[in-house]
Amino acid sequence: MTIKRYDRITPEGTKDLLFGECAARREITERIRTIFEEESYHEVITPGFEFYDVFSASEMYFPQESMYKAVDSRGRIMAARPDSTIPIARIKATRLKGCPLPVRLYYAQCVYRQNPVLRGHSNEMMQMGVELIGESGFRADMEALTLGVKVLSACQGEGYRLELGHVGIFNLLMERLDADEDKKNQIHEMMISKNYAGLSEKLDCFPESQTVEILKGLPRLFGGEEVFAQARALFDGYDRRLVEMCAYLEEIFRALRDTGLSEHLIVDFGLVNQADYYTSLAFQGYIPAIGEPVLSGGRYDNLLKNFGEDLPATGFGVNVDLLSADWMRRKEEKPRAEQKNSCLRIALTKGRLETKTTELFEKMGFDCTNLREKGRKLLLPIPGQNIEVVLAKAADVITYVEHGVCDMGIVGLDTIMEYGGTFYEVLDLGFGRCRFALAAPKGADMYSGYAEKRIASKYPKVTRAFFEEKQMDVQIIKIEGSVELAPLLSLVDGIVDLVETGTTLKENGLEVLEEIRSVSARLIVNEASMKMKKKEIDSLIEAMQKEVE
Repeated sequence: MTIKRYDRITPEGTKDLLFGECAARREITERIRTIFEEESYHEVITPGFEFYDVFSASEMYFPQESMYKAVDSRGRIMAARPDSTIPIARIKATRLKGCPLPVRLYYAQCVYRQNPVLRGHSNEMMQMGVELIGESGFRADMEALTLGVKVLSACQGEGYRLELGHVGIFNLLMERLDADEDKKNQIHEMMISKNYAGLSEKLDCFPESQTVEILKGLPRLFGGEEVFAQARALFDGYDRRLVEMCAYLEEIFRALRDTGLSEHLIVDFGLVNQADYYTSLAFQGYIPAIGEPVLSGGRYDNLLKNFGEDLPATGFGVNVDLLSADWMRRKEEKPRAEQKNSCLRIALTKGRLETKTTELFEKMGFDCTNLREKGRKLLLPIPGQNIEVVLAKAADVITYVEHGVCDMGIVGLDTIMEYGGTFYEVLDLGFGRCRFALAAPKGADMYSGYAEKRIASKYPKVTRAFFEEKQMDVQIIKIEGSVELAPLLSLVDGIVDLVETGTTLKENGLEVLEEIRSVSARLIVNEASMKMKKKEIDSLIEAMQKEVE
């Protein structure tokens, strides 16, 4: 038997860099390195593999399933470096313990994170960043922000945006909310994705309070300087610490504005970074044509406690790979990039959602002739609206929006639940309503007996999450066609599927045992587009919401 060898390809999520790619990376890294060293930051390099314990403390948001792990010769678990800030905190508490403060360090090294397969994300990423350890307050935060601005300006020019937020506001509200960790994690995820409808639905389960009211309003508080007045009105009469955080964020904003950066600044009170170690100021940097932040950072005053030192710290990391790719793109395809950025591009799920969305657009006064008479065309402009519609399958809508080639998308919640992704889910459009349900042959008992149940579904991720919630072990079989056929052929005990009227189930001798949740069409927005094209996107969301209501 011939053993298959993988000696001529690279692992999923990695790539070789050749010629122009190497030159672009070198150009970007040298520009950033010059900036860091001119500000007296000193380079450190941490091991590519660390003991897993370095990253496993509860305060650090790096799920174990996202890390590459190995076992050393003594049976100890190691992890390929998923983050640079945490190992540098370890260095400060060990090798640099007792050195004069503040300590200014920078790094230029790869991090390794497992991303979902076939989604076009890199598992190996080149990062550069700084860590300012041992100094707190306004001056230190401004130093980090000013460095970030210099990096964005040196690598992009004038087209960047710097987004400011304060993680402490959300953290304080969650302390005051009477909820278990699971519910808090769900709210955290909805805040990150600006899932207005889901967040409101989740918070409606709690008694009415100012805490709930503020949490509902927090993700909508983003924009320019006018947002501070809206925040003060929302926070009025609440904990004075919330008002103080708002005032501090406004002080930072105005200081940056007064240096001539007003057109580059965005405020987002719903900015909640994925990494749990951030404690107060948080910020992100965006550039045109890149659908995700290229810079991310903030203050993390509690992280070093995990290594035995109680020191304040702030810093940020830059995705060198994204900046390098943009550098090459602007050199080679500048006219094309400018054309994409000149209009709003909306990915639309073909079929029933396409028809319903066309009706919605017509109610809004749009000329949908091109959509009605599309033929085989898949890229369709809407006359007079500076909007371009892309027709795609449901899962592809998510992919196009996540990667930023489309600014917005309309897709069913069922697809979002199954495929996930990084984007903002901003509006429940109300149409395309149906429900996920567990169904089985009439008289079947799915919840008793010792035998493991077999379940068929087109949605294995949704199915697994449902049964894990019930703490039931089941064997899931993915079916692409008519899932109702699987129990008729005795392949499975039951199915999880979308149900609209239930007619198909009845005609095949099945009945709904339990409804899992209702779903409908959702409007999703690319994270960077929301910040770079806020005015145009807000206007469209408002017009759609008016018709939906």
